[in-house]
Amino acid sequence: MGREFELKYQAEPETLALLRSKFGEFTRISMETTYYDTADLALRQRKWTLRQRLENGRAVCTVKTPLPDGSRGEWEVENTDLTAGAKQLYALGAPEEILDYVNQGVAPFCGAKFTRLAKTIALPGGTVELALDEGVLLGGGRELPFAEVEVELKSGEDSVASAFAEALAAEFDLKEQPKSKLARAMVL
Repeated sequence: MGREFELKYQAEPETLALLRSKFGEFTRISMETTYYDTADLALRQRKWTLRQRLENGRAVCTVKTPLPDGSRGEWEVENTDLTAGAKQLYALGAPEEILDYVNQGVAPFCGAKFTRLAKTIALPGGTVELALDEGVLLGGGRELPFAEVEVELKSGEDSVASAFAEALAAEFDLKEQPKSKLARAMVL
């Protein structure tokens, strides 16, 4: 299982431009995300995320589950088919129930289209990925523009990512974004 520890912040497009200036070259990734759930929203009730994302045209299936320490379990495979992807996710260690949900039927509920500018930053004690996301959340036939900053731990202790994120937040007056893209898109 992969473990995801990340911190998210609301941002304005102008702030993203300032961060690009400060940190230099980023890798550009075009993201198109579709989030799935059962008709009775069983995944949402469990705080699970099941998504398929195109990352520069490459299809990636992902499942995320909450962990007791506030981080998330995360499993990811490259696959264009959600059913086959769920089998691969389970083989990697995702909860077996994901197979049941997919086999019983899941449907797209909402999504997001955005550009991510990503950069890996080496820090004393570990590495983080700094991601600058800008685009729209999609749901219910509506769109909601968004811009945000994510700091995701790639190696080291959680405190490495927390200290870096807190310093960025203070320098650029960033406000925490407590809700995931999925949660905000589901409201639409």
